[in-house]
Amino acid sequence: MDLADLYRDLHRHPELAFAETRTASVAARELRAAGFETTEGVGGTGVVGVLRNGDGPTALLRADMDALPVREETGLPYAATAVVDRDGDRVPVAHACGHDVHVTCLVGAARQLAARRDGWRGTLLAVCQPAEEVGGGAEAMVADGLFDRFGRPDVVLGQHVAPIPAGFLGLRPGPAFAASDTVRVVLHGRGGHGSRPEAAVDPVVMAAATVLRLQAVVSREIAAGDTCVVTVGAVRAGTVANIIPDHAELLLSVRSYDPVVRDRALRAIERIVRAEAAASGAPRDPEVGVLGSYPAAVNDPDAAARTRAALSAVVGADRVVDPGPVTGSEDVGVFATAAGVPLVYWLLGGADPAAFAGATTFDELRHVVADLPANHSPHYAPVISPTLEVGVAALAAAARAWLPA
Repeated sequence: MDLADLYRDLHRHPELAFAETRTASVAARELRAAGFETTEGVGGTGVVGVLRNGDGPTALLRADMDALPVREETGLPYAATAVVDRDGDRVPVAHACGHDVHVTCLVGAARQLAARRDGWRGTLLAVCQPAEEVGGGAEAMVADGLFDRFGRPDVVLGQHVAPIPAGFLGLRPGPAFAASDTVRVVLHGRGGHGSRPEAAVDPVVMAAATVLRLQAVVSREIAAGDTCVVTVGAVRAGTVANIIPDHAELLLSVRSYDPVVRDRALRAIERIVRAEAAASGAPRDPEVGVLGSYPAAVNDPDAAARTRAALSAVVGADRVVDPGPVTGSEDVGVFATAAGVPLVYWLLGGADPAAFAGATTFDELRHVVADLPANHSPHYAPVISPTLEVGVAALAAAARAWLPA
C-alpha cells in the first residue's frame, strides 16, 4: 500500500490505548511484507518486527499507535468518525496527536532499510507501541519480556510529529520531553436540594475554588527559572441543575523536568486540595492520588550529536533546530532506561510550510507555531507531504548512523 494511503487508512480508523487491535494488525502486516520477523500481542497490543542483517549492533525504532478521545473537526475527507465505549461512556476517537504519522513513517523506514541492506549491518527492532497517551504502553512491553525475547538494543530512536514546518526536524540534547503525572482528586461534600444550599456542603463550589487556587502552584511556588505545568483537564460533578451532588472529581496533568520541582508541585497540589476542603467544611477528607507517571525523556548528548549529523544529511543542517524543552511528555524513554542505552528522540515537522511564509529565523517560526492547531487539538492535521517523506528518511538515516555497513 502507498504510504499516503496507509496514513489515511490509519487516520480514518483510530483506536484508544490498549485497544489498538486493527492498527496493530495493519502494522504487523506491513512489517511482515517488508521481511521482518513479526510478533503481535507484546505488552497487550504491541508489535515487534525483527530484521537481522549480519553481525553488528541493534537499533530500536519506535512508533506509538494509540489515538485520543477527541472529536475530530479538521473537515478532511479521511477524518475519523469513530465513537467507542470508554469507562461506561460513548466517546469520539481521533488521531489528534499524530501517532498515525509515526506508524506510517516506521513502516516506510522499515521498507526502505529492508530493501537496501547493503547500506547497513546489524539488527533492526521495529517497535509499534500501544498506550503512549496513558503512559503504560512502554512499561507493558518491557514487562512482557521485550528485550529478553527480541534482544537488547544499543540505542532507542524515534520521532514525534509537531506543528513546526514540514521539512524541519527538532532535536534537543538532554531533557527533551517533560515527565508526566496524572493526578485524580475527589472532593467530598454533602448532597442536597439546589434550593437549600445551606443544608448541604457544595462540592461544586469547593471544586471551583480548588481549580482557581491550583493556578498559583506554578506562578507562586515554582521558581521562575524552573519549568512546570499544572493543568486541570477534567471537572466532573452532578447530573442536573437542582441537585447539589455529594462529590466532585478533578483530573490534573502535571509536567516537569526536575524531580525536585515535581515533588514540590505534587505536595502543593495536595496541600491546596486539603485546605480548600477544610475551608468548605467538607464532611470527609478529599482523596488525592497519582493515577500514572512516567519520567522525562532525556536525549543522550553524545548520541544526539551522532544522530544530528544523520538528520542534517536528510534536511540540511539549518533545518535541524533545537526546539527547547518540550512540555509534552513521552514514555519512549522507558525503553532506553530499561535497556540501559542512549535515547534519541526528535520532533518531525508536520505543519504546512506555507503557513510560515516570511519567517526567516527559528524565533519567528515559534511565533507562527503558537497560532497553529497543536497536538491534541480537534483541528490538528499534519500535511501528508512532505511530512511522511521526511519522517521516513529521518528514521532510516538515524538507523544507518547506528548500524554502519
